[in-house]
Amino acid sequence: MTNRYFYLTIIGLFFYSQLLSQAHSSKENFSTISGHVVEKGTGLHIPYATIKIEETGAIFSVDGSGHFHKVNIPSGKYRITASSLGYISKDTIIDLLPTKTSNINFELLESSLNMNEVVVTATRNVSKRRESPSVINILGKKLFEQSASTNLSQALNFQSGVRVEVSCQNCAVTQVRINGLEGQYSQILLDSRPIFSSLATVYGVEQLPASMVERVEVLRGGGSAIFGSNAIGGVINIITKEPIKNTLSVSNQTAFLGNGSLDFTTSLNGSFVSSDFNTGVYLFGMIRDRDSYDRDEDGFSDIPVLNGETIGLRGYHKFNPNARLTLEYHHMNEYRRGGDSLSRPPHEATVAEQVSHRIDGGGFKLDLNSQDYKHRISFFSSAQKIGRDSYFGTNKDLNAYGRTDDFTLSAGSQYSLSIKRLFFLPAEFTAGVEYNYNYLKDAMLGYNRVIDQMAITYGGYIQNEWKNDKTSILIGARLDKNNFVKNPIFSPRINIRYSPSKNLIFRGTFSSGYRAPQAYSEDLHVEAVGGNVTLIVIDPNLRPEYSNSIGASADYYFFAGSVQMNILAEVFHSNLKDVFALEPIGRDEAGNILLQRKNESGAIISGANIEAKANYGNNFSAQAGFTIQSSRYKELYKWSDDENATSDRRMHRTPNKYGYITISWNPISVLNASATCVYTGSMLMPHFAGYISNDRLETTPSFLDLGFKVAYDIKFGGDHSVQISTGIKNILDSYQKDLDRGALRDAGYVYGPGNPRIIYVGIKLDL
Repeated sequence: MTNRYFYLTIIGLFFYSQLLSQAHSSKENFSTISGHVVEKGTGLHIPYATIKIEETGAIFSVDGSGHFHKVNIPSGKYRITASSLGYISKDTIIDLLPTKTSNINFELLESSLNMNEVVVTATRNVSKRRESPSVINILGKKLFEQSASTNLSQALNFQSGVRVEVSCQNCAVTQVRINGLEGQYSQILLDSRPIFSSLATVYGVEQLPASMVERVEVLRGGGSAIFGSNAIGGVINIITKEPIKNTLSVSNQTAFLGNGSLDFTTSLNGSFVSSDFNTGVYLFGMIRDRDSYDRDEDGFSDIPVLNGETIGLRGYHKFNPNARLTLEYHHMNEYRRGGDSLSRPPHEATVAEQVSHRIDGGGFKLDLNSQDYKHRISFFSSAQKIGRDSYFGTNKDLNAYGRTDDFTLSAGSQYSLSIKRLFFLPAEFTAGVEYNYNYLKDAMLGYNRVIDQMAITYGGYIQNEWKNDKTSILIGARLDKNNFVKNPIFSPRINIRYSPSKNLIFRGTFSSGYRAPQAYSEDLHVEAVGGNVTLIVIDPNLRPEYSNSIGASADYYFFAGSVQMNILAEVFHSNLKDVFALEPIGRDEAGNILLQRKNESGAIISGANIEAKANYGNNFSAQAGFTIQSSRYKELYKWSDDENATSDRRMHRTPNKYGYITISWNPISVLNASATCVYTGSMLMPHFAGYISNDRLETTPSFLDLGFKVAYDIKFGGDHSVQISTGIKNILDSYQKDLDRGALRDAGYVYGPGNPRIIYVGIKLDL
């Protein structure tokens, strides 16, 4: 009932503002702007660039010829900004007179270091990255191309404080770690919606094709005050592609893994936009077919067979300049199988992990705004359904088959108000409500294990950001009621930005996060260890886990001669209370290892990120990031029931040092050469008995994963082109040397780069 009254109040305020706006406006008070956007130096028009009227928040695109014409703008003094991906944004201040048409032309300079990129993750509102109160890192199309990444997991390593690691030798399950914390500590969003359930995150980032992603926004540190549960380590917001112009592309990448193993990836994508730009749809599809790879030729795969298909779309329709509907849908099928005897049914193998996923998801968002753009309201909903058939077993066990069904729903509404001045500065007020539902049933009846879980969270958030060009102060909070937690959970945040000059930005932040006591992704994955399997059970007295995070950063943009530079330095500190950890509690009647998820006293994560970027015109760009950190439990962590096994306060699978480098060079406009490097430092790894005689804690070596790619474009018929590319990933073949072998191996004892040396060729046709 309370939610109903809230919605009615918000809707009433919105329509009241509409009536008020109409009552005080007339056609005589409106103006028109027109003009074009061109590239500085060449004079070439930039199609589909973005124009924003800063004071009102109105955003629209120029047409395919680089021109724009906008009517019905309230007269007054405005700052108008033109921006486009790969160019430095430019703004101008103009006084619009009633009934008059003002001509505005923009010249944009090419750059890969754009301070004015648009982001949404920091505040749930569209804002410039430079003016964002939090540090938001962006992974875009160029980085996907440089690293030859065909899916999301292959590209996320090229972000400071972020690591993607393989956690299973049989099925190659991946997890994304932010600031050293396990994957379950990060909230993964699709277009700002939390539809990645515990099941979806098991293999989720590897299932998303690069062709559906416009960009990825990464927020490091606690984000529960914005996005709710699980955002302790940070937030990864996957923004899907929108149609901008009419295009069609098809591509294929064929990779050679060694030992005769191949990996084929084929994509088909199309973008279609109406002549008035009021309606558009982007279609994407991908097929992937990968052979298994057996590194040590012991008859047991180290990289599993994988077959997957993905199709989907994102479309929009503008009913008028003040109303827009966005729709998204995706469908995925994936099969993967690891272990031995891969051509036989899994129960005829000594070790087998086999999973088949069928995923259907989608959502809508309705954006409405008042004529002067001061009032904005959105209604949104997303849902995803997953069916998984699985086999996690050893010794030809017929009881190891399982079935998992998962349904996730997210719905809510958000209202934003631009205030010309609130006390001492202009302000942006935002309030919203959100309902998140997840039903999960995971049944492995042969192991007498059934997880039947319904998680429901009602949440409301409120924030106010006082801001101008130099300063922003954001104070916000979120209140969530989760059905696994008795009392409501309050998550506050404070963000401060200060820019003494346009090119220097200081930021400070305090944020909080929490995780509810429920099943998570690693609970839904079963590892083979020593000829048996490992099962995770949840302590019935498990309490919620909380975190408080503080951080500070300095972000500096400058020119060194003709080279545009950016240096970002950031320090972070997180204090985790009642941290979740796994403790061995013995074996079940079948001899399977039982691990219980319980609360440890807590943990401290501290460290620093440093990033550097350089750009020389359109010919050369480089980017590097490095992280130094410490991740420790407050007390010794007992990870094994072997009394002789060493205990330690350091978190497992978390290096103290890691980083990356990317370099891109265009000696001529149609030729690109790029190089990549990922460094992973030494870390602690638990190694369970089976292949080895006793449990022991290992210290891993460090790894250097180098890559190189060359691409050549052949232009034809105007805007059409064919790109031919080739390259090598993991040039040094930097791969784990002490893999367990045979049926008694510990499948979880795997670290370092997820692939051996790979040689690949690719072709892409753009029409």
